[in-house]
Amino acid sequence: MLGELVFALVLGIFIGTITGLTPGIHINLVATILLSLVTAGYFVGITPIVLVVFIVSLSISHTFIDFIPTIFLGAPDEDSVLAVLPGHELLLQGEGYEAVILTLIGGIVGIFLILFFTPLFILFLPTVYNNAKIIMPFILILACFFLLYFEKNNKLWAVIIFFFAGVLGIISMNLNLKEPLLPLLTGLFGTSSLITSISKKQTLPAQVVVKLTRVDISKKSFFKSILASIIASPLCSFLPGVGSGQAAVIGSEITGDLNKKEFLVLLGSINTIVMGLSFVTLYSIQKSRTGSAVAISRLLEILSPDHLIIILTAILISGILTFFLTVYLAKFFSKNISKINYNLLSIIILILITLIVIIFSGIIGILVLIVSTLLGLTCIYAGVRRTHLMGCLLLPTIFYYLL
Repeated sequence: MLGELVFALVLGIFIGTITGLTPGIHINLVATILLSLVTAGYFVGITPIVLVVFIVSLSISHTFIDFIPTIFLGAPDEDSVLAVLPGHELLLQGEGYEAVILTLIGGIVGIFLILFFTPLFILFLPTVYNNAKIIMPFILILACFFLLYFEKNNKLWAVIIFFFAGVLGIISMNLNLKEPLLPLLTGLFGTSSLITSISKKQTLPAQVVVKLTRVDISKKSFFKSILASIIASPLCSFLPGVGSGQAAVIGSEITGDLNKKEFLVLLGSINTIVMGLSFVTLYSIQKSRTGSAVAISRLLEILSPDHLIIILTAILISGILTFFLTVYLAKFFSKNISKINYNLLSIIILILITLIVIIFSGIIGILVLIVSTLLGLTCIYAGVRRTHLMGCLLLPTIFYYLL
């Protein structure tokens, strides 16, 4: 049994590395395929907890690895999409490696925060859950207000872009698309950045690889980022419709404007915490808030305390192992990315993303991709903060709670 669990954990990290490095391939797709194979009888004789460990290690490793294509290639997944903005800026300054390391710092701290939050979730979540649902829309409305209020360049354009992003989000999520967030977020943050890079004919400078102990972030900035993730992540781990993107906006607005390095630490921490606590949420109130948690709920009818201990152990071990694996991969990308024709690479990624959208979201998905890309470009050329594009998730979530 122990050997099977170890094999499942290692295999999960391997598959999570592949999904993390491959733009457009989400862990939910792997979880869906796995459940289909289980239903078809392909895993007869294998204890469900072994498959659960595979899903957990896959999910956690993906949250670490996913920042590499987001930062180096400008090809984000829905959970790391906001990292395109500060990550690309640091990449153009030769600090792409450090950008990834900052997300890793947040991620590894997030692993230990999951262990800290677990007993609190078990004790208080059943009581807190119903009350939190009532106040959540007002927290999101307040976050939206601060997001627009602190726009420094052009508040009118910020409001216009936020509104249209919200309308686009509402429409996209009601088009009966298989993966509505894929074309929506890819267009707003991914393809718009790639097209801007291509139009400017940007070339990448040689990337600087520094020791982990030399990463340039002060203790004050580090604790500010972690505080933001502590405030926002738990709330967004058990409420429906609220993911890591919304959590990042809430956390950054509550603690004050974060610089790009602080924001990367925040994102790394939030992604890991939201994913890890979704399993604890499943145990505490039997609610699934991520695709991975849904898969586990279908594999195990009842999540026992022993199961939870195994899941937490898998989170801890896979998080630590993937941390060092991501450091190695980030070094590899840093040493080789500047040798590549970045314009040609951007065009290839643009074509690849378009094909992925066609495969998973069809022709309507392409229309969403085009419109969202145009809105993303409008935001760039209007010179306002691109976090206003998160209206595509914030407004639909607010309406979800209010209506």
